Formats: sequence, C-alpha cells, structure tokens
Amino acid sequence: MDEEYDVIVLGTGLTECILSGIMSVNGKKVLHMDRNPYYGGESSSITPLEELYKRFSLPDSPPESMGRGRDWNVDLIPKFLMANGQLVKMLLYTEVTRYLDFKVVEGSFVYKGGKIYKVPSTETEALASNLMGMFEKRRFRKFLVFVANFDENDPKTFEGVDPKTTTMRDVYKKFDLGQDVIDFTGHALALYRTDDYLDVPCLETINRIKLYSESLARYGKSPYLYPLYGLGELPQGFARLSAIYGGTYMLNKPVEEIVMEGGKVIGVKSEGEVARCKQLICDPSYIPDRVRKAGQVIRVICILSHPIKNTNDSNSCQIIIPQNQVNRNSDIYVCMISYAHNVAAQGKYIAIVSTTVETSEPETEIEPALELLEPIDQKFVAISDLYEPTDDGTESQVFASSSYDATTHFETTCNDIKDIYKRMTGTDFDFENMKRKQNDVFGEDEQ
Repeated sequence: MDEEYDVIVLGTGLTECILSGIMSVNGKKVLHMDRNPYYGGESSSITPLEELYKRFSLPDSPPESMGRGRDWNVDLIPKFLMANGQLVKMLLYTEVTRYLDFKVVEGSFVYKGGKIYKVPSTETEALASNLMGMFEKRRFRKFLVFVANFDENDPKTFEGVDPKTTTMRDVYKKFDLGQDVIDFTGHALALYRTDDYLDVPCLETINRIKLYSESLARYGKSPYLYPLYGLGELPQGFARLSAIYGGTYMLNKPVEEIVMEGGKVIGVKSEGEVARCKQLICDPSYIPDRVRKAGQVIRVICILSHPIKNTNDSNSCQIIIPQNQVNRNSDIYVCMISYAHNVAAQGKYIAIVSTTVETSEPETEIEPALELLEPIDQKFVAISDLYEPTDDGTESQVFASSSYDATTHFETTCNDIKDIYKRMTGTDFDFENMKRKQNDVFGEDEQ
C-alpha cells in the first residue's frame, strides 16, 4: 500500500466508480478504497433481504411469504437511466454494457386530481389521452412539433423564440397551453422537480423535452432503462473497467486520515500506512469538514405483492406527482420494479417513493404516493441529508462528489462527474476520452 498513485478514490458509489474508470482508461495510476465490505456506497443494492431488515433496524426477520432472501436486490437510491441520456452514453463508450443487461421500464404515469394517467408516449396516445381536452391536444401537438424541430444553431427553427432570453413561461403562452398541460410538460417530460424553470431562458427545458422524446423513440414503452439485478450492478461494472486498466481496489479499508501538506492533499492513511497521491476523489462521508448540508431527501422502500393500480399491471413504471397537485414546492416520485428484473422474489414488487423534504414531518409529505401503493407488505423509511462540496478542490486537489438527489434519473449525477473531471484535468469532459483503446478489447495491450 505504501506506494505513490496519481489518483486515490474513496467510496465506491456510482460517481466515484465512473471517475476511477475514466482516470484508469486515461492511463492514470488509481487506488480505489471503501470502508464498507461491499461496492456501491449510497448507491448499492442490498441483498439478501435479511440484510435490508438489519440495515433499517427492523426487529423481525422477513416473513416466509417474502420468498428466498437471496432473490432480492433492493436499491437504496431509486433511479432509472434515460435511454438516450449521458449515463447510457458512458456505458456504451466504455463498453461496460457487456457486463450488464437492461430492460425497458414499461410506462411513465402522471398524477392529476387524485388519479394516475399514462404519460402519452406516441402521437396516437397523446390524442387519445384523458389528460387534456380536444383543442388543448392540438395546441400541445403544435408545441411538440416546434420542440422536435428546434435547433439552437438554426434561427429558422426559432419561430420568434430566442433560446437565450425567452422564458419558458412565455413559450407556453405562445402556444396557449393551459396549467394542466404546463404541469405535465415541465414535470413529466422535462422532469423538473419545481417550477423555478418557468422564469429562466427556455433552451434547457427544450433540450430536456428533446432528451425525453429521443429516449422514448429508442424503445417505445418509456424513455427509461433499468439493469437486471439492480442499480448496484452499475458501480461494479465501472469498477471492473478500472481494474482492467490497472486500477487497484481495496474494500473494507478504514480511512484514518487524509494527509495534507501546505493545504494540499498528499496521501491517505489507512491501517497505519500512507498511500501517496496527487489528487483525491471521494464521497461526502469521507470529508465532513469540506461539505455543507444542502437539504434532505426522504425515500421509502415499499414491498408489494401486486402491481400498482391503474398502471395496466406493469411490472415496472414511474409515477410523477407534480408539486401543484399536492400543494408542494417539489414533485414526489415513485419508481417501481419487480421480480421481472431479478430484484425481488417471484410475484413481488418494489416501489420506492422519494421527494425533497420540505417540512418537519417528511412522512406526512409522501402520503399521496403511499395511498397509490396500498396495500403495502413492508415499508423501509430513510431520510438522508444531501451534501455538496464547499469548494471546487483546485487548491487542495480534494474533489468531493455531491449526494444523490431526488431526481428519478442519472442526468444530474453525470453532470457532477463531468464537472469533477473538468476541475481535475482543466479540460472539458469529452465522451471520446472514455473509449477503450482499440487493441485492448480485453484490457490487455498486445505485447
């Protein structure tokens, strides 16, 4: 262990594993350590089921009706992958896809007036949907055609909208869209958690709706993918990539001290030995003095013996409850997967409810979502603090990731990865940097 590394990474969460994979592919000497005996940190999948009961300090063990404990892989953080999003691109470029199998999530639903409706995924569905009236549908269709044709580099597609100054509120006005359609577009298509986006220039929102449509176009049922055996497979896939390129992995390694000299990191001390490094990447739990609390998220894992009502018996889906519908500032999300993804025993479903905490009674805040899931066999409630780094790491060369937020997909996590990469290397992140070198298909250069 008493060696010199270019980069030491602490924690094996998804952000850390992707960064260590990229750094290794780029020829850096990487040491990756985790104080836990398992991969994934906050973003791991817990197996067997008994372990989940222990983790949440439940007095009993799982009842017989839950089937075999080892058939369960329960995610601690519920997220899906956008089919055309950045994480899928990272998986394809690094060829980590060969270690994983994905299934398309069967549908996305949105909550309105106490009921759930399918988010229309085709023009035919949009025209048949009960979410809006006849005239509203025509206007919405015009809006979607405008978004699909919009190209920020071609002013001919702007139709009088300036992507850098026109607000999204004004774009909705231009197409005369009503409040329900605005809620649905901003929250179920552009996937914003709050309404802050309405008064900023519209370019990002238009790009988000494009990402949703392009992701949807790839597989048709929904824009989301989910890996068999749970999200814990993702960090492990990138860890394999790093190991193929010479990265060293050590689990179950307590970190005693981050060694600094003149305000700059020079190494990490573990079990009395110091491994030296030029740069350090870690999750917030390893450097509490360099991060600040930026809010809280509540996540409730619910085990069900039935699909969710009114979802056409889908074995996987997402439900979005827009904040306006339940008098909140931020949306409530439900991610549901099941035995079809090898994460639960036969005939069982896992629904995870999550939202940003806004009051001193977070469990009351998510009641509208829990009502949709009844009856629930077992609930596991986690309230987590969200942390973000207090500085950009240029002086200390200590780069902390941010906690996983309440969004239902990995786009914000990928933005964090790109941001850390830029701060570490001084150059913009480029997906090309992730490509395996042509001749080392198996990670072995030809001798």
